[in-house]
Amino acid sequence: MDQLRALKYFIATVDAGNFSAAATKFGVPASSVSRRIADLEASLGTQLLKRTTRSVSLTEVGAQYYAQVSPLVAQLQQFDQGVKNYQTTPKGKLKISTMVGFGERVLAPILDEFVQSYPEIELDVELSDKLSKLDRDDVDIAIRGGFAPNEHVVAHKLLNNQFIAVAAPSYIERYGMPQSSQDLPNHKGLFYRTPHGATPWLSLIDNQWRDVSAPSVLTTNNGSWLADKAISGEGILMMPEWVLKPYLASGELIKLNFAEPLAVTKNQELGVYMLYQKAAYAIPKVKVAVDFIMAQVKSAY
Repeated sequence: MDQLRALKYFIATVDAGNFSAAATKFGVPASSVSRRIADLEASLGTQLLKRTTRSVSLTEVGAQYYAQVSPLVAQLQQFDQGVKNYQTTPKGKLKISTMVGFGERVLAPILDEFVQSYPEIELDVELSDKLSKLDRDDVDIAIRGGFAPNEHVVAHKLLNNQFIAVAAPSYIERYGMPQSSQDLPNHKGLFYRTPHGATPWLSLIDNQWRDVSAPSVLTTNNGSWLADKAISGEGILMMPEWVLKPYLASGELIKLNFAEPLAVTKNQELGVYMLYQKAAYAIPKVKVAVDFIMAQVKSAY
């Protein structure tokens, strides 16, 4: 016996006062409603309804049973509706893991706008340069910098992540403009430390990649500190162009251009990627977040 269905038929019959009205509510024959309730009575070993040709009424034990089960069934229906709404309305906790620099400079203002549009979504955002596994760390969306990830996940490239060399006008005035990438070892360097170590300065010279790193003045994973040091004229800095964009626009830093290609890796396909499990895109909170972040980044960069 389907006890839940029988309970719903029983409650509807009591509320309506007859089998026909209850049957109309569920779109079934009145005989089906009557038979389900009879099965329920048989399973309980007691009579719940007194039946006449025109109406039904509760027995004494039936009245007690009705008072006990009707709020439970109503609460269960609310729970069911809540699950259905969860699948159609963007709501619930959204867990995002992002690189520190991207999180601070790009993602934070985007998410400030996002929560205004989707107030029923609760953000749980971790800023870390440590790579996360979506399945292992229970993350809905991860944003990583580097190469295209070799994972069974959806990966959208948000930004190019090519590093460029910059220096402050005061640095150039004091130490001179390097004319070639081969001049860089004679300058002062500010180095960003990734989870894999400090980023080297590599240059393609005579078809060979060579390390042209300058002596380090500071090596750290704090991008803001490095930028401040560069702006104050303390060294040459290599960081992604999207990070340095506001400093280049203000003139606080100047891009250094060389005839020889300059990079921090031989692989030229660096990018910032947004990752999520394919099935997660069907969840409203994930879908709206993915679409919103992509649209905002593309419009700004």
